[in-house]
Amino acid sequence: MFMDGADADAARVNDIALSGRRTGLLNRRSFLVGSAVGLGALGLTGCATLDGMSLADAKKLYGPMPDEKFPIPAVDVAKVDRKYYRRTVRYDTTEEPGTIIVDPSNYYVYRVEDDGAATRYGANVGREGFLWSGDAYVGRKSEWATWTPPKEMIKRQPEAAQYAGGMPGGLDNPLGARTLHLYQNGVYTLYTIYATSDPESIGSGVTSGCVGLLSQDMIDLYDRTPVKTKVIVLPA
Repeated sequence: MFMDGADADAARVNDIALSGRRTGLLNRRSFLVGSAVGLGALGLTGCATLDGMSLADAKKLYGPMPDEKFPIPAVDVAKVDRKYYRRTVRYDTTEEPGTIIVDPSNYYVYRVEDDGAATRYGANVGREGFLWSGDAYVGRKSEWATWTPPKEMIKRQPEAAQYAGGMPGGLDNPLGARTLHLYQNGVYTLYTIYATSDPESIGSGVTSGCVGLLSQDMIDLYDRTPVKTKVIVLPA
């Protein structure tokens, strides 16, 4: 279900493990439990097969993005099951093109395209006890957003207090390079679709309800998603 209340810079990251550190900053992977070329039509270009994309093609798709404000490294695609590589698939739905549909049972996010197709992305989703379903919409979008830990988390994990004023955007920030903030009836739900640099999280339930895509996939989705876009989260 959705939560009432809003924190403009907070993600739904209520059970973050603060044990990992890297170069003095909190490790992105430790936050997951709490928090390239646009080839969306890859399946139409002959690069995808029934069994998914080759590793060579995946390395191109998920290559480094050096022109970002914080340069994004290449994904170690060997750590991602091939079925979670971005591709275009057949998808029967009555929803309008552009609609985002989250399928937590199968760890996929779909962007509905024209003519019965969809761009499919592999995702991480909420772990047991934090799964939710329902309709929402993209209320706002953020690039390299500031992350602010909720007061409840700071109370449980005092180490997070150092970021009470906000953790600046960057590669170690839990929200990553891009964030779609989900709203319902004008209220921020605290749920997001965000960018992760942890390939091993794709295809697993590790968050407190947020949905994560690889940074390259999230940037692709973000660039094609305007504010007010409908988001449907299916029952798990």
